Amino acid sequence: MTYELHPLCTLFPRVTGAEFDALVQDIRANGLRQPIVLHNDMILDGGNRYRACLQAGVQPHFEHYEGESIVAFVLSANLHRRHLSAGQQAAIVASAQDWATAQTVGRPNSATLHDFSTAEKRAAESGASVRTQKMADKVAKASPDLAKKVAHGEISLPKAVAQVENKPAKVAAPEHVDHELDEAMSTIVELADENEKLRDRLAVEVMDASEEEKIEAAQTIADLRAQIKTLEAELDAVKSSRDGYQRQNAELLKQVQMQQRQLKKLGA
Repeated sequence: MTYELHPLCTLFPRVTGAEFDALVQDIRANGLRQPIVLHNDMILDGGNRYRACLQAGVQPHFEHYEGESIVAFVLSANLHRRHLSAGQQAAIVASAQDWATAQTVGRPNSATLHDFSTAEKRAAESGASVRTQKMADKVAKASPDLAKKVAHGEISLPKAVAQVENKPAKVAAPEHVDHELDEAMSTIVELADENEKLRDRLAVEVMDASEEEKIEAAQTIADLRAQIKTLEAELDAVKSSRDGYQRQNAELLKQVQMQQRQLKKLGA
């Protein structure tokens, strides 16, 4: 019997090249030391180990997941033990949340749920900033396939956001230049996030206060940052609604003016 990967497992990039060859050699020499985890007869964790076992000719052994939240388990087992960028981590968490939400429509199932109800909570899980997480959330909602490409490192998060926002395409550049620009954009986003955190940390460290007061101040700053992000999101929503109303008003005005001209013609 062969096993397919669980949708949550496919969010993570596959191990390839020399790293996968080393895994095959290790399993061939030492056997499978960590069992492959199944859920509903699909591989929830251990897809790379499963492929390596097949290639090494080693019989894999399995265990069934019996916890409360498969989302929490998969993220805990994979998210921070791999070399992933902040954009990739944010895209994985956003995609996992969307998948879990889709599973509960009409049939709530606590086995899939995890409390990612706000961007702040999703950012805390991914390790990315709230700003980066919101970018990933936007891509995941607009295009799950594109979000998976971000998660796999096939496209940068800023470039994916530009695609879902339908921004005009830039003049084509050589492939290596385009790739370097994507990497630079991702680095800029991550450095900006890190700079914000460092500024907050420095502000606390230079305080003339006890350690307990500094810890309290750091938490207050973090809470205020989260509130600011929430207010910014609400402001963006208000602006979007305002722009929509303005467009509707302009369209209605055009219709009224056209009808007035038609009435004038009829009156003449």
